[in-house]
Amino acid sequence: MISAKDVQTLRQATGVGMMDAKKALEANNGDMEAATQWLRVQGLASAAKRADRDASEGAVSVVRNGNVAAMVELRCETDFVAKSEEFTALVDEIAAKVCESGESAVSEFQGRIETMLTTLKENISVGRVYRLEAGADEVVETYLHQQSGRGVNAVAVVVKGGNAEIAHEICVHVAFSKPSYLARAAVPQGEVDAERATVEEISRNEGKPDAALPKIIEGRLNGWFKERVLLEQPFVRDEKQSIEQYLGSATITAYAQVVIGG
Repeated sequence: MISAKDVQTLRQATGVGMMDAKKALEANNGDMEAATQWLRVQGLASAAKRADRDASEGAVSVVRNGNVAAMVELRCETDFVAKSEEFTALVDEIAAKVCESGESAVSEFQGRIETMLTTLKENISVGRVYRLEAGADEVVETYLHQQSGRGVNAVAVVVKGGNAEIAHEICVHVAFSKPSYLARAAVPQGEVDAERATVEEISRNEGKPDAALPKIIEGRLNGWFKERVLLEQPFVRDEKQSIEQYLGSATITAYAQVVIGG
């Protein structure tokens, strides 16, 4: 009988997945040393080395079903793997399951990911996972920009008091402008304080008069917020109005974005 503890010990020693560790122990009557050698012969133990390699490529999938949208990022090392049918099909399947059952559904695919890691010989892992659900008087919309057959820029937005067209326009805007925060209040105070100190130093170095500094600093800080805060950004289809102005009486209650390599 192969114990779970033995499987875990072999996994930690070799970096292979749970299923491969169990298979190796079963094939060698529970002998840890023989199982390790067996994995080496099978070319599986090298997975531990791959886990340390940078996985900056990948694909993102977004799925919407009724009032729920899910977004899943699957990471790998090369765009060659990221564009493969096997890889993109898997991330689509994970996203669909997350949409149906919740973020914890990702764990159901760990065995398949570990097998793919071995067969494709790359560091493959699930990255960012989001699940947005629209409530009463809310609508959820999504947008996915594809490149070479794989999703590379995915957005999901929940809007309250608006319609699907407004939510879709916000999705397209987010995909283009890549905001970091929904509202100014969401920006960490430490980041604000650091930027305020920076623009003050820049303004002083430019020889601005002390009396004018507060107004100059606030003006530059407002510009900094516009780059990062969704509600304050100029709407991409009409830069004369901000996103908040475009929304009118509607509000954004949640949004998420995944950009591959970002």
